[in-house]
Amino acid sequence: MNNPRPAPGAIKNTKRIGRGVGSGHGRTATRGSKGAAARAGYKRKIGFEGGQMPMARIMPKFGFNSPFRVDYAEVNVSRLQEAANAGLLPKGQTITPAFLRSIGVISGGHQPVKILGDGEIKVAVIVQVHKVTKGALTKIEAAGGKVEVLVKA
Repeated sequence: MNNPRPAPGAIKNTKRIGRGVGSGHGRTATRGSKGAAARAGYKRKIGFEGGQMPMARIMPKFGFNSPFRVDYAEVNVSRLQEAANAGLLPKGQTITPAFLRSIGVISGGHQPVKILGDGEIKVAVIVQVHKVTKGALTKIEAAGGKVEVLVKA
């Protein structure tokens, strides 16, 4: 144990190419004969398939990605009720996107927030978010709360 060594055969000699015909890796230096791959400085292009039409050009393209799409951080009213049950949401609390991030309801960057209507809410809260669904609006107002829609900055 004083002098540990790798197991026999674990370390192999590197393949020394281009060192004469007798080495077994001489003459063409394992590059085959002729063609671009045999030349110095050759670099295979990504997606190149040997001259055959590449798969990326054969496959049909479809769909459209709008550069103006807005991704919302979505929060269900049931999630607000869970936060209230955990004692993180006192009655009459004003809920802002920053507050939701601070209590861990939403995470990530500065996405606008949208409240969805899944579940029930029994706590009267003031919600200041960027969007709210009709179902969520009716449930929050039925619980005695209020919704204020923020303007996107």
